[in-house]
Amino acid sequence: MGHHSPHTEISSRRDFLRWLAASPLLAAIPGCAPASTGSGRGIPGAAIPAAVPAPTLHDLVTTATDALDVFDMEKVAETTVPPAHFGYIQTGVDGEETQRNNRAALERIYIRARRLIDVSRLDTRVTLFGREWPTPIVIAPCGSQRGFHAEGELATARAAQAREHLLALSTVSSTGVEDVNEARGEPVWYQLYATSNWDVTRAVVERVRTAGCPVVVLTVDLPGGSNRLTLERWSRTDDRTCNSCHRPRGRAPTVKPMFQGTDYRPGDFRTPGMTWDFIGRLREITDQRIVVKGLMTQEDATLALDHGVDGIWVSNHGGRAEGSGQATIDALPEIASAVAGRVPVIVDGGFRRGSDIFKGIARGADAVAVGRPYLWGLGAFGQAGVERVLEILSDELRITMRLAGTPTLASIAGSSVGTG
Repeated sequence: MGHHSPHTEISSRRDFLRWLAASPLLAAIPGCAPASTGSGRGIPGAAIPAAVPAPTLHDLVTTATDALDVFDMEKVAETTVPPAHFGYIQTGVDGEETQRNNRAALERIYIRARRLIDVSRLDTRVTLFGREWPTPIVIAPCGSQRGFHAEGELATARAAQAREHLLALSTVSSTGVEDVNEARGEPVWYQLYATSNWDVTRAVVERVRTAGCPVVVLTVDLPGGSNRLTLERWSRTDDRTCNSCHRPRGRAPTVKPMFQGTDYRPGDFRTPGMTWDFIGRLREITDQRIVVKGLMTQEDATLALDHGVDGIWVSNHGGRAEGSGQATIDALPEIASAVAGRVPVIVDGGFRRGSDIFKGIARGADAVAVGRPYLWGLGAFGQAGVERVLEILSDELRITMRLAGTPTLASIAGSSVGTG
């Protein structure tokens, strides 16, 4: 018997396996029947089920309660919300460095774990303007919510009532403030985009004052629009006809509910000429509390206090208003130091986990607002999705408080976190 090289033996083995794979004899060998690519007609027993594909997240998260964190909701919302509308949620500005930095800065901060402290009872209550809330997690104002779910702001308001969260309503809400107040069960805070038309601004402020809204949140970080490229790119992938919601070519623009009945025109929305004197003008027409939203420096915080604001909201609009690159969690300490407890401080921007909420409190905020996470929940499952997002964040906050040995919000201090 002659000798064969290893290469010859391997080639012979391959030839045999090819022959065996093509032979109907393979079906007779237990466990060796080949998968059929057709019906298997003429070869009894040759047709076997194809391998079952691994379940996707969308298969696993079919109800709101299935979501384990807010990012589960994001993935589901991407499949349920129309592309242009999902792009509206996701967009930042320019190359989105500011939006990414909001997250990156939070992730650089770590929790300083403490041991052997009694955390059997936790107290997450916070008081803002004399009203006590069971949680420091605020539902941030976000516009056009009917674009994400048919019930829009009403679903969010009902979730806020069910979970007992403070809710701020956007000026560009797709539902009027009166209906939102009814769904919430009490008047909400109202976020105000001050138009360049004073008569329009005065009419809107009077409307929300009459509706009982106790706080006006004056947003000052959009004086001249923003360069939202991700929104534009997602919109280009959307082949729907959108004339029912947006302005058809050659026709008048659709007026948002909060501007109906006023002389509002689209050009009024931009306010490049607004200065600190606007606070005084606003004070003259309402007795509501005034919170200024969109501050990022201690200089502006000091000026806000000098002009008599009742609260400060640290925000870069979730990275969708400006391209400064500065994260809100990094701006927060200098602002909290300048305020020194004289008025409440709220922060938003990139908060996605209960541990992030903890970091915001540790760095000087009285309350932390979330935006995109609850919009993902709304887009995925409506009211139930918003409720589940709020539940997840609240549970994660409580876990973090126990980890850090901080049984109350007041016990969360700068020394509770560190930076890597």
